[in-house]
Amino acid sequence: MTHPALPPIAGREAEVLALVQQPGPVALPLTNLRLEQIRSGFACALHMHQPTIPAGADGELISHLQYMLEHPGEGDNHNAEPFAQCYRRMAELIPQLISEGCNPRIMLDYSGTLLWGFQQMGRHDILEALRFLACDPAMQPHVEWLGSFWGHAVAPSTPIPDLKLQILAWQHQFAALFGAEALQRVKGFSPPEMHLPNHPDTLFAFVSALRECGYRWLLVQEHSVENPDGSALSQEQSLIPNRLVARSSSGEEVSITALIKTQGSDTKLVGQMQPCYQALGLERQTLGAISIPPLVSQIADGENGGVMMNEFPPAFLQAHRSLKDQPQGEPAGGGATVALNGTEYLELLEAAGVDPAAYPAIQAVHQRRLWRQLASQAGGAPTPERTEAAIAALAASDPGFSMAGASWTNNLSWVEGYANVLEPMAQLSARFHQRFDPQVARDPAVTRSEPYQQALLHLLLLETSCFRYWGQGTWTDYAREIHRRGLAVQSV
Repeated sequence: MTHPALPPIAGREAEVLALVQQPGPVALPLTNLRLEQIRSGFACALHMHQPTIPAGADGELISHLQYMLEHPGEGDNHNAEPFAQCYRRMAELIPQLISEGCNPRIMLDYSGTLLWGFQQMGRHDILEALRFLACDPAMQPHVEWLGSFWGHAVAPSTPIPDLKLQILAWQHQFAALFGAEALQRVKGFSPPEMHLPNHPDTLFAFVSALRECGYRWLLVQEHSVENPDGSALSQEQSLIPNRLVARSSSGEEVSITALIKTQGSDTKLVGQMQPCYQALGLERQTLGAISIPPLVSQIADGENGGVMMNEFPPAFLQAHRSLKDQPQGEPAGGGATVALNGTEYLELLEAAGVDPAAYPAIQAVHQRRLWRQLASQAGGAPTPERTEAAIAALAASDPGFSMAGASWTNNLSWVEGYANVLEPMAQLSARFHQRFDPQVARDPAVTRSEPYQQALLHLLLLETSCFRYWGQGTWTDYAREIHRRGLAVQSV
């Protein structure tokens, strides 16, 4: 079988990192909003994803969207073309609202596998719509793109050395499609399944990789984090930026700004524009000595289910139209509820004098219990060995304690029962780094070679969450085949 054309996932690491690490605001020069005129705001994000599977005519790697189109009689595959239209429709809805005098906002999160799938399928209608949303100057104040993992991996069960590879691969893909300037504006990160690691070393590596790759803020699920004293975030706290602190098992710390996604994974929250209507009932808060508008942040699948396919477009239009005729003015006169994007909101706050260091400190869930357990043990400063001993002691004494992370689907485990996927994943990752890390250290140009890119592609694909989300059977068979091919290309 001939190798499929490779997606643009590696080869420009130094160039990409230099590009995304440049300082300075990216949304502030574009915004048409004034912070002092805003009483409250809401931010909605649409998450779009289809996995890559070894299910083409000759077993080649294809997008699951292509498989759906080619097998319309299976399951819900008849929705393939409606899904395809969902991927492009914001290029129609946003200009429509602007033409009506509205001031819409939307954040978009597309997995790398989905973007590659559009290229593989020759869906230029979708790609051109997305290029319009990413590049057209008229769209830039209204549309924000969020970064993600290229292969839709879930962070807590992804091998630590691969977290940065997943992040960089997405940045390569996005830049190849939409250009360097568009990538420079991507400052927020949307973790697949809203899955936040809570193991100290995984979280530390994750946040460190985000910072190294130029990201300034992260969207997190409210129940995946806690205050330093272990308490849950208050409603008021969940409506302002927080500072997620990651502390490694050796005691190192790194932090990143976090916007809090409230409630669960119900697509109706975005599908029926609940964030807008919640925001209408909110008043400004004081952070430090500065009055700021609260922000209701939400994300949902952009195409999945009847609500998002059918109810979301008219609800999106109606919500923004309802805001158009609000009285504008100073907060004392009421102020307005507005749609905002995440980076825009944060940069408006900074321009008003809010220091990100003043945001409330939060940490991943169960961290308080871990650090308290560590403090109760004999011995000095934290070490990896002492940390693992504390985790083992807590897990043995309380079945509710877990270091497997938290997501918007906590009724599902991404670990339990999936040794047949996770063990091959760990094996393929270890072999990849054993072979290629020394080569890349000697000559970074190795990342441009086909052997490297083939091996990286199969590694990133094997880490796709769908091979566990959809249960045992066909999807774990796909994972097994990708693992087999991954081993084969590494041995070339």
